[in-house]
Amino acid sequence: MEKSQKINSFILHILQEVDEEIEKGLEGITLNIAGNSCLMPEERVTGLDVRYNLISDVGAYYAARLLQKQHKLTYLNLMFNDIGPEGGELIAKALHKNTTLKYLRMTGNKIENKGGMFFAAMLQINSSLEKLDLGDCDLGMESVIAFATVLTQNQTIKGINLNRPILYGEQEESTVHLGHMLKENHCLVQLHMCKHNIKNCGMKQLCDALYLNRSLRYLDVSCNRITHDGMMCLADVLKSNTTLEVLDLSFNRIENAGAKYLSETLASHNRSLRALSVVSNNIEGEGLVALSQSMKTNPTFSNVYIWGNKFDEATCMAYSDLIQMGRLKPDNTDVEPFVVDGHVYLAEVSNGLKKHYYWRPTYGEACTNSPNAGFTLVPVGGHL
Repeated sequence: MEKSQKINSFILHILQEVDEEIEKGLEGITLNIAGNSCLMPEERVTGLDVRYNLISDVGAYYAARLLQKQHKLTYLNLMFNDIGPEGGELIAKALHKNTTLKYLRMTGNKIENKGGMFFAAMLQINSSLEKLDLGDCDLGMESVIAFATVLTQNQTIKGINLNRPILYGEQEESTVHLGHMLKENHCLVQLHMCKHNIKNCGMKQLCDALYLNRSLRYLDVSCNRITHDGMMCLADVLKSNTTLEVLDLSFNRIENAGAKYLSETLASHNRSLRALSVVSNNIEGEGLVALSQSMKTNPTFSNVYIWGNKFDEATCMAYSDLIQMGRLKPDNTDVEPFVVDGHVYLAEVSNGLKKHYYWRPTYGEACTNSPNAGFTLVPVGGHL
């Protein structure tokens, strides 16, 4: 009713029955919404979100059967359901013949390297999946390299999340292979590489690829070990790259020097980047003010997130002025000015590129634009 959408009478009837069962004190509840039921009207369920339950490998068997038999399902969210390598194998193999699923979210299921290899093999066969989230799945180096290799040929995947693999060594092999993939792949729109232990050498590999890539619009390299030297390479590539729109550098250590490299490019050369997050990067007033100045000359640069850095009075005044003059909209940043005893300070507000990636708010819309700006500016599928 809130979204002015037509109510599915079959599902409404099932939910009313569940309410009756709960009133009787029953604890184990099964929602039977089979699409082939004689009671089911024409419109069938196309998305299923069962995140944060205990489906496990046993439930993964039934999820795999669902993917084999349900030809209307386009979105399946199984995040954090205690699914292991065996369950991951079942789901990956079920996708060999599935031609309807567009977005699969396996986030937080420990499918490990073995399960990751089955998903990489699946991408050689499946030609319908557009977005795959395997973040926090304990992928190993072998499976990350396998994904990089497969994606040089796959022409349908538009978004992939490979956050927090279990990597050993300091050679940044995964970054080297993913950089090579970006040189060859011209379909990928979103790439998430959070917690890949990327250092400046790895950042240079990615930057070398971005000189040639003309499809990537959202790059997430948050929670890595990138410093101002890596920003020198990135600032240089942003002078010629015209496709990258969202850049997440949160929780690195680019400091003042890195922020100034970026601000100089954004002020004078780049006119494609729309959103930048430098949350918790040990940036002080000089670098933060430089970024604010670049917004005055760059009409495209609309979203900036700076919380967790070192604010001085000049920083507070600079961002307060941007907001008051209307250049920086309150929904497009994670700070809000307030005045105490004649001095301007900045408070944190819950806006960002992907605030609702792991959780849903207890009230209000779950997928509003301001807390999830990255997915709003560069949408791939209709869900986070």
